[in-house]
Amino acid sequence: MAQGFSKNFYNSKEWLVFRQMLILERGPICEECGKHLTESSDIILHHEKELTSDNINDVNITLNPDNIKIVCKKCHNKIHDRFCGNVNTNRKGIYIVYGPPMSGKTSYVLDHKTDKDIVVDMDRLFSAITLLPTYNKPDCLKYNVFDLKNMLLDNIKTRKGKWHSAWIIGGYADKWQRDKLKNDLGAELIQMNLTKEECYARLECCNDYRQQHKEEWEKYINKWFNSFTE
Repeated sequence: MAQGFSKNFYNSKEWLVFRQMLILERGPICEECGKHLTESSDIILHHEKELTSDNINDVNITLNPDNIKIVCKKCHNKIHDRFCGNVNTNRKGIYIVYGPPMSGKTSYVLDHKTDKDIVVDMDRLFSAITLLPTYNKPDCLKYNVFDLKNMLLDNIKTRKGKWHSAWIIGGYADKWQRDKLKNDLGAELIQMNLTKEECYARLECCNDYRQQHKEEWEKYINKWFNSFTE
């Protein structure tokens, strides 16, 4: 998980290019369990010598392939002793994670959620009912997906089920819309605060469906920043 001092580094073009090259060189294979990683968001580049505020500007540590191990999300959590037998059985909260396309919303949630949390993400809902690659979202099915999303939000609002925390992922560029959802659910807002240029850089380095549809996703990025209200 990126801390305050390392956030700019992990969003930098240098790191994103380095990350992409290392994955291409070694392959998307977890070096701990041997799992083949098909989802970009499940590929973690773990620094064996931990990054600190003192060494964050030392490229011999931050951009040194010998200090990097490619691991899956599950193994990364084990390395850091996250969620390993000490899961809090009480609900911890409801979080709305919002920001522009390519800002790392899903990655942030994957890095913080437990297996007993509920996640509402339009991209994943489309995949669930179509079996298409993530981010391939046929427009003719959007009303079906909106119905599913609203049902899940109602479950969260009424606290139906035995989930622990709930995460809602979306753009929510409009302040009125996100504040209304926050108040309706009793949620906390978490903004992925990247610049337009940083989102463009992340798009250049991604290796999934979005890479093959860059012009389309550049429009999505521009639309979000043009409509964002604080």
